Amino acid sequence: MKSFLSVSDASKPEIDRVLARAKTIKAAIKGGRSLSTLRGKIVGLLFEKPSTRTRTSFEVATRRLGGESIYLSANELQLSRGEPIKDTARILGGYLDGIVARVYSHDTVVQLAKHSGVPVVNALSDLEHPTQIISDLFTIEEAKRRLKGLVLAYVGDGNNVCNSLLLGAAIEGMRFRVACPEGYEPNQAILKQAEEICRSTGGETKILRKPSEAAGGADVLYTDVWVSMGDESSKQKRMQDFNGYQINSDLLKVAKKDASFMHCLPAHRGLEITDEVIEGKQSVVWQQGENKLYGAAALLEWLLRRK
Repeated sequence: MKSFLSVSDASKPEIDRVLARAKTIKAAIKGGRSLSTLRGKIVGLLFEKPSTRTRTSFEVATRRLGGESIYLSANELQLSRGEPIKDTARILGGYLDGIVARVYSHDTVVQLAKHSGVPVVNALSDLEHPTQIISDLFTIEEAKRRLKGLVLAYVGDGNNVCNSLLLGAAIEGMRFRVACPEGYEPNQAILKQAEEICRSTGGETKILRKPSEAAGGADVLYTDVWVSMGDESSKQKRMQDFNGYQINSDLLKVAKKDASFMHCLPAHRGLEITDEVIEGKQSVVWQQGENKLYGAAALLEWLLRRK
């Protein structure tokens, strides 16, 4: 049963088809047309972590496609009393057509996919955030009309979003630059995987220390919070280590004149991003946020219509 736990679970042709379908779904929804491709399907949203955009986008996407969704808070399930993931997975798989899971440990989505017997979507784990990258690639393609060859500069923590961006950019043949402090690099296994993919797609991956080096001549600038969920205990140290890794108007000037700015949200204004940039003319952040709906819908169609 096909699941989407990592960006690399989809080939380039599959990702391209999902992006094309997201464009079609967006046009249909914006045009007020109804869709019924998930009629009769029931999707469970199993969330261990808080969420605004991911939860809402998947709930709305399911309904927009004619299906139904059930929100499953981990705190309200027997998981909170120690039931093994594999036992929960088997039961949920007997009830649902698909599971969207937002979890702390990546092993949780792996176990859900292994034991549920239904497609599982990784809606965020400590290793990757692949659904975010689908909406990101869709947004970049809307803004720049292409993906291959573009320079995407990521400034900040080499976290789950950065890991998935590495893979997505590599698959699409983009030139991906990461500027991060020492000790905050992306996952090394994923970095190696991305470098291997780049050999066949013409993409490029660089890990740098200076934000200005990453931003120079970039088509897209991207950042995320310095303290992700689960890293709160190291907040003070992170605030010190990431000093100087802010995307502001000065850094934006180093990029191309028509460079777009992206942030997966929520944003901490005054820390990783300034108010003037996120509210500026080059920001596509709100378009990016809205596109999570269409990316979610296209992913659900891709996974559930084959079942």
